[in-house]
Amino acid sequence: MAEPGTKSRRSQIADYALIGDCETAALVDRNGSIDWLCWPRFDSDACFAALLGELSNGYWRISPAGPFKTSRQYRPGTLVLETLFETDDGAVALIDFMPPRGEVSDIVRLVEGRRGAVAMRMELVLRFGYGLTVPWVNRLDDQTLTAIAGPSMAVLRTPAETHGQHMSTVSDFTVREGQTVPFTLTHQSSHLPLASAIDPAVALAQTEAFWRDWLAKCVLDGPYARAVARSLITLKAMTFAPTGSLIAAPTTSLPEQFGGERNWDYRFSWIRDSTLTLLAMMNTGYYDEAAAWLAWLQRAVAGDPADMQIMYGIGGERRLTEWTADWLAGHEASTPVRIGNAAHQQFQLDVYGELMDTFYQARCGGLAPDASLWDLQLVLIDHVAKVWNEPDEGIWEVRGPRRRFT
Repeated sequence: MAEPGTKSRRSQIADYALIGDCETAALVDRNGSIDWLCWPRFDSDACFAALLGELSNGYWRISPAGPFKTSRQYRPGTLVLETLFETDDGAVALIDFMPPRGEVSDIVRLVEGRRGAVAMRMELVLRFGYGLTVPWVNRLDDQTLTAIAGPSMAVLRTPAETHGQHMSTVSDFTVREGQTVPFTLTHQSSHLPLASAIDPAVALAQTEAFWRDWLAKCVLDGPYARAVARSLITLKAMTFAPTGSLIAAPTTSLPEQFGGERNWDYRFSWIRDSTLTLLAMMNTGYYDEAAAWLAWLQRAVAGDPADMQIMYGIGGERRLTEWTADWLAGHEASTPVRIGNAAHQQFQLDVYGELMDTFYQARCGGLAPDASLWDLQLVLIDHVAKVWNEPDEGIWEVRGPRRRFT
């Protein structure tokens, strides 16, 4: 049973569920709070960063105003999250999703009355720049607010009455059985004209259809089909659709050990994951995704093999400069909070073999490679023959002098 206004500074990692639009993702806790979101890309600055800091670093919560019990699930075959709040006065479902990316990116939150009448509370604390920058908020009409800071703008649209309170936007409203109150938050560049509003109900239908149509292409059978299908949906959600790359995780600086310093930014693509990623897609029938991943790999590593990196940005970027967001307290006080990853400069001998294996598995699976791919492989082999016995940082990405691990 949760009490109003007593949300802890952050939830446990296991309490978060993922929603996304194949270009970025948000994490939603069991109490209906979005505590992490980077907009407009996985590797953009976060505008909700309570996951790594204080509530003042940004979150968006919708939950009952009084005590409640909660349960949740994804709608079958989709990335649409449904959280059920039960109170002494009734029951309300919070339906969270991000529609497939159009001109801009949207988060839609539908508050559906299922039983009785439930008093609800909405709290929106937008903080751009990883929880540091407070935006300027303007009310355009009785259903539309804009929040602007530099190049970023978020637009909140809802029929619920809202007002400002302590540098945040709040709403107190009641939902009755059969009633739906929608909230839509849109990200766009601040210098562009205001993007058109979407219809939340239509967006829900389109989002469910998108995921179910995609999952219907899956070649899958056996006793673990449901678990594998859910894993595939998660992999698809962590794919950056414009380039075909796939991130290791949508977060940064969640600690390997609470209170420790091994907190890394994983919003990039690792060569070490390349074969497993390719086979996960090919073995379940997703050849379009596998081909896009292979093409991204070839573009990312193109050039002198001596310059090949262990990881790249989601667009194939090579400069992933690491710095510390020292205003964030860290998840469970685990600091530092790192943005970027200095391991991109490391020398790790295993990645050449993993890349070659990916190209080999693609060929075995029937993917037609780019005509220049074999030439690239020959150059890579020549390079490895020259450097294979040199010290490196190893698969553990150790920070310190290079060693002879094998």
